[in-house]
Amino acid sequence: MHTEGYMESNQKKIWGFARGFTYPFSSLRFINQHPGMVRFVLIPFLINVIVFSLVVYFGFGAFQEFVQSAIPQADAWYWFLLNYFLLGLAGLLTLVMVFFTFTVVGSLISSPFNDILSERTEEIISGGKDNTPFSWALFMKDAQRTIVSEARKIGMFVSGMLVILLLHLLPVVGSVLSSVLSVLWTIFFLVVEYTGYVFARKRIEFRKQRGIIMSRFSMMLGFGTAVFCILVIPFFQFLCIPLGVVGATRLLLDSGLVEEKGGEDEKSGRE
Repeated sequence: MHTEGYMESNQKKIWGFARGFTYPFSSLRFINQHPGMVRFVLIPFLINVIVFSLVVYFGFGAFQEFVQSAIPQADAWYWFLLNYFLLGLAGLLTLVMVFFTFTVVGSLISSPFNDILSERTEEIISGGKDNTPFSWALFMKDAQRTIVSEARKIGMFVSGMLVILLLHLLPVVGSVLSSVLSVLWTIFFLVVEYTGYVFARKRIEFRKQRGIIMSRFSMMLGFGTAVFCILVIPFFQFLCIPLGVVGATRLLLDSGLVEEKGGEDEKSGRE
C-alpha cells in the first residue's frame, strides 16, 4: 500500500509538471484564437525586440573593440586563432547578457503593459469585462504600482543571484553547485514574475503568493521550466514575456488558485 501511494504521488507530480509546462506554449494558440489580444501583445513584443537589438549591438560591439585593441594585429597564426576565440567568447557573453536583460530589464520596462495583458486574458476566460473608461491618470497609477512591485521582485532575484555567485568560492563543487542553483533560482523567479501580475491585481500579499505557488509546486516548476526554455530559444524568446503573462494568468484561473474577475469589488479595490 505504501509503495502504491508513493507511485501515485509521483504520478501526480509528473502530471502536474507536464500540465504546467504546456501553459506558456499553448498560450500562443490562445492568443491566436482571440485576435483582439494582438494589440496587447504587440507592445511587450516590440520592447523585447528593442532590448534584444540594443544589448546585442552594444554588448558584442564593445567586446569586439576591446579584443581588437588588446590583441596585437600580427600575422602569426596563433594571434589569428586567439582573436577568433575571443570573438566567440564575446558571442557567448552577449547571449548571457541578453538572457539576463530579458529576465530583468525587459520585464521592468514592459510591466505596465503586461498587467493590462494579464487583465485582458482574465476577462476573456471569466467572461467579465471592466467597463471603466480608459483614463491616463488611472493607467499611470496602475503603472506606478506595477513598476514598484516589479522592482521589488527584481531586487529579490538579483540579491539571490549574488549569494549564489559566492558559491563559486567553494573548492571543487562550487562552480557546479552555483550553476545548478542559478538555473533553479531563475525558474523560481520566472514563476513569481509572471504569476505576480494576477496576484497584485487580486491584492494578494507576497507571503500568501508563496504559499499558493508551493501548494502546486510541481505544476509551477513545470511552468517556470517552460518559460526558461522559451527564454533560451533564439528569436522565440521575443515572445517570452507575453506568453509568460498569458500562460500564468490562464494557469492560476484554470487551476482555481485565484478567483476570477470580481466585477465591481475588484474594480473598486483598484481605484
